[in-house]
Amino acid sequence: MKTKLFTLSILGLLNFAIAEAQDVSDGKTHTNQVTHVTGLTVNDSIKLQVDNGNSYYQKVFKVDSSIKVSTIYNRVLEYMAAKNFQQNYGYAQEGKMIFSSTQDLNTISGTAFQNDDILPQPYTVQFAFIVDIKNGRYRCTISHVVFFLPSDNGNKRITLFELYQKETSNEPKRIIRSARSLRDSFEKYLIELSYGLYTEVEHKAEIYSTKF
Repeated sequence: MKTKLFTLSILGLLNFAIAEAQDVSDGKTHTNQVTHVTGLTVNDSIKLQVDNGNSYYQKVFKVDSSIKVSTIYNRVLEYMAAKNFQQNYGYAQEGKMIFSSTQDLNTISGTAFQNDDILPQPYTVQFAFIVDIKNGRYRCTISHVVFFLPSDNGNKRITLFELYQKETSNEPKRIIRSARSLRDSFEKYLIELSYGLYTEVEHKAEIYSTKF
């Protein structure tokens, strides 16, 4: 399922992601905070922003000021390759990278992405992951998020913005809870991914320890 979905939409995803990556912070936004709670030292939040019908996540990560653009670029490349992300664009001198991915989540009962009886079934999510780099910091933007939910008639497609609309509408509470649960599941995955990248860029993981 991942290969077919990825093939059908990758060209459109890349074109829109390049345009949005220029400055996605413009305009009025509605912000929800997604707090990272796994004990890492970064205390800020990844933010869901809703702007003129577009929904995306974004966060700026500050790292050691001695870490230059070229170093961040190479470490991001290594991390994303290890996570099997497809690189669609990358230019080290510009400090910009665009990746895309299709992930099957909620696939194993009892994992961190399980949401009790509200969302017991697996689902697939497709998104672009954009990294803009400067010396000592980088910005992650996760955009063009599309969920594919299993149903009796095949996969049901719903965008992140449509999911947000369900959460903030006058729909029955069951539908609102299901929408919130789906977004919670994706955000847990997203936090693990983005803070894993932060650890890689800073080289603070045990694998890089100079003590032995």
